[in-house]
Amino acid sequence: MLKKILIGVGIVLVAIVGFLVYSNLFPKSPPTTKVFSENGLNINVAYSQPFKKGRLIFGEEKDGALQPYGKYWRLGANAATEITFNKDINFSGKPVKAGSYRMYAVPGAESFQISLNSELGVFLGVREPDYSKDVLKVDVPVIQSPTETEQFTINFARDSTGVNMDFVWDKIIVRVPITVQ
Repeated sequence: MLKKILIGVGIVLVAIVGFLVYSNLFPKSPPTTKVFSENGLNINVAYSQPFKKGRLIFGEEKDGALQPYGKYWRLGANAATEITFNKDINFSGKPVKAGSYRMYAVPGAESFQISLNSELGVFLGVREPDYSKDVLKVDVPVIQSPTETEQFTINFARDSTGVNMDFVWDKIIVRVPITVQ
């Protein structure tokens, strides 16, 4: 009898370990880091990249949107998105001190409110931030993309005044201009 119990417990443990290893090796929303480095400015963004998979991404809650308008979004999946600047910068025209921040959004049809928050190390980013720790909030217009993007991506592109950080997913682009102070 004891032998059967031990075998059963062993099978359950092997299944749990196998699941944990599989989910870490093949995550549905893989973690990634995007880095921008030019002229002494370093920006590092750590986030996870969900896929569209035929779903309505942005829209009204009543329509079943994955990310409803007016609701907190961690700008990715899994852990909260974190951004680090090595220099004092202007984030969409507003000053931000060098350092690391939790970055999140509240999407809208015409614009996204992007926020930087001092609360770091949040693994389950589905939990809303402590809004009293918000360092900055900016409204950034939505740009309609001519193509559909399957996997959420954050990109950097240099322009004549600084760098643009683009959030690209589905049929939208949200562009945040960043300049050194």
